[in-house]
Amino acid sequence: MNFDDISIEWIMHDCFKFKASKVIYIDPFQVPDGLETADYILVSHEHFDHCNPEAISKLADENTTIITIKACEEKLQDLNFKEIIIVAPNNSYDFDGFSLETIPAYNTHRFRSPDVPFHPKESGMVGFVLHLGGKRIYHSGDVDKIPEMGDLKNIDIALVPVSGKYVMDAKEAVEAIKLINPKIAIPMHYGTDIVGTIDDAKEFKELVGDFCRVEIL
Repeated sequence: MNFDDISIEWIMHDCFKFKASKVIYIDPFQVPDGLETADYILVSHEHFDHCNPEAISKLADENTTIITIKACEEKLQDLNFKEIIIVAPNNSYDFDGFSLETIPAYNTHRFRSPDVPFHPKESGMVGFVLHLGGKRIYHSGDVDKIPEMGDLKNIDIALVPVSGKYVMDAKEAVEAIKLINPKIAIPMHYGTDIVGTIDDAKEFKELVGDFCRVEIL
C-alpha cells in the first residue's frame, strides 16, 4: 500500500514495513528471507511473536537501530545491530528521518489468570505513533480498547488487532477506531498459526462500514 510518500507493507501478524526516508519495521515475526535491511526496528513488547530474535536478525545489520522497552533488551543483546534505544510509555522521541510517540498498550479485560492480564499496564508495553513522511501512523501493539486511544490526535493510519485472542476482537476494534478516528484503518494480529484468520479482518472491515477507509493488506 502506498500513501502519498510512504509505502506500507504487512509482513505477518503485527509486523509491518514502512518506507519513506527510512526503512522501519515494527514487531518482526516469521519474516521471510531477503527483505530489505532496516534502518530502524521498533519492538512493542517482549512476547515471542513481537520480540523475536530470529526474525529481527534477518532485518538488522551494523547500521540498524533497535527501539524497544527495557524488558526486550536482554533477549536482543547478542544480535548484530548499531545500537538499542530503550523507551517507555507516554514519551516522545526524535530520530533521523522521523519522530515517535510511545502509547501505553495493555489489556483491560483479557486475563491469563483472574488477576493477571496477558498484557499488564504496569509492564510498560507500548504502541507507537510514527511521524513519518508527513503522516501520523499509530501501531497499537497488543491491546484492548483503552482510554488513551481517545487522546490520539490527527491519526492518518491506525493499525489495530482484531483476532480477539490476547487482544481486541473485530467488534471491539471498531469501537477503538471510533475513538482514534483515523483516515485509514488496517487490521492486524491474525494470519499465523497462533491467532486469528482473514475472516477476522473481513468482519472488522464490514463492521467499520463507512466510518473510515479500511485496507486489508
